[in-house]
Amino acid sequence: MPLLSRRLRAALLATASLSLVAAAALPDPEPLGIGDRLFPELGNPGYDVLTYDIAFTYHGSNTKPLDAVTKITARTTAPLDRINLDFARGTVQGVEVDGVAADFGSKNEDLVIQAPRRLPAGVPLNITVRHTSDPAGTAGNGGWIRTADGLAMANQADAAHRVFPGNDHPSDKAHFTFRITAPKDLTAVANGLPAGHTRNGATTTWTYRTEHPMATELAQVSIGRSHVHHHTGPHGLPLRDVVPAADRATMEPWLKKTPAQLEWMERRVGRYPFETYGVLVADSRIGFALETQTISLFGKSFFTEPAYPEWYVDSVMIHELAHQWFGNSVSPATWSDLWLNEGHATWYEALHAEENGGVTLERRMREAYRLSDGWRADGGPPARPDSPAEGEKLSLFRPVVYDGSALILYALRQEIGEAAFDRLQRTWVRVHRNGTATTEDFTRLASGIAGRDLTAFFEGWLYGEKTPPMPGHPDWRAAEPAATP
Repeated sequence: MPLLSRRLRAALLATASLSLVAAAALPDPEPLGIGDRLFPELGNPGYDVLTYDIAFTYHGSNTKPLDAVTKITARTTAPLDRINLDFARGTVQGVEVDGVAADFGSKNEDLVIQAPRRLPAGVPLNITVRHTSDPAGTAGNGGWIRTADGLAMANQADAAHRVFPGNDHPSDKAHFTFRITAPKDLTAVANGLPAGHTRNGATTTWTYRTEHPMATELAQVSIGRSHVHHHTGPHGLPLRDVVPAADRATMEPWLKKTPAQLEWMERRVGRYPFETYGVLVADSRIGFALETQTISLFGKSFFTEPAYPEWYVDSVMIHELAHQWFGNSVSPATWSDLWLNEGHATWYEALHAEENGGVTLERRMREAYRLSDGWRADGGPPARPDSPAEGEKLSLFRPVVYDGSALILYALRQEIGEAAFDRLQRTWVRVHRNGTATTEDFTRLASGIAGRDLTAFFEGWLYGEKTPPMPGHPDWRAAEPAATP
């Protein structure tokens, strides 16, 4: 997700929400979490999700709840008496565990389920939750976003559990199946490849499946009066773009760019990692773009705003495409590793802009260096960001994780040379494909490829309160941070 503030970008979503889970006969439900430093109650211990099978029934109004059934297959990793799922903004009507009805309750943003028996570690676990999924929250609080003709999703960073119950942390990736039933005059799309659709009177049910594991924050479902444009990318890759039907002609010149953009990225980091790609254009006043897996989300105005030069629009399209490698295929093990996502996506955005009429990479990085101490003072160092502000969880997405983190990559390339740097990028996405990785994984790999210990280099750049000297540019100076009132 690019930060749309400076450089013609708008504000991100906030993510406050209200849990509407209906409590059942379960005394003293307690929220749990996996201890993420930035989102301590997100994620749940004791099990590993393997698949989600999520059915939504949309009744034609984007302000009223959808009916939903979420089926989760998992494997226990520790003995469990209770199973916690992240879930809010929906009413739970019933829960089954391994085919047996289970008591449940809610606390904060956790759905807490009583297992029918004590579950040992290492056994299969099947959970079915019948619930609603409510898009009528306060504008800008994450999860479903309402469009002019339906709905789409924007779940980053912690809002997937405002749409469906699950283990809402990127460290637990899983395969997804979506089954979306909607009025027959609407089109539904989701991550992955289509697996058929069936007409049943006044409704149509659309099915999609992912071929690669996905973090919950990257889930995408769109429902609306949409045109689906199919074309082909490098190596015969199926491409699918989804745009408002009324804007098909306006969007077509932008959609034609995707094959060349894929080729541009593949020349730098290797083969595209997923089964399909495309652009989802939402007719909504959203001020951001989002790298939902295999189908990146953009607001329509991003392509129609005359103030945005073509090179800028192209570079942000590259930003979201780069995330398919950096953040989606290789996901952060913790939210403190976010700099690996956004720093790399911003890096390729900047390279593409330089090649296509935008500011040069060196000029952009020099300006980032000038501002870097202020960014660190405002938001913490890149790999140890400050916690999000209370009630503003997406304040995590600050400039320090965008240009401030791309600046680290620029410094690293200056330090180890272009050839080693390029080899590092390709090796990183190959070794950790379809998995999760940490900052320590990256620094260890960089040291191995450079052939020397880079611990001291990374310590300052990743964790320092002040920005270290830039290799090769001893004249670069960081401005003093502005005093906080």
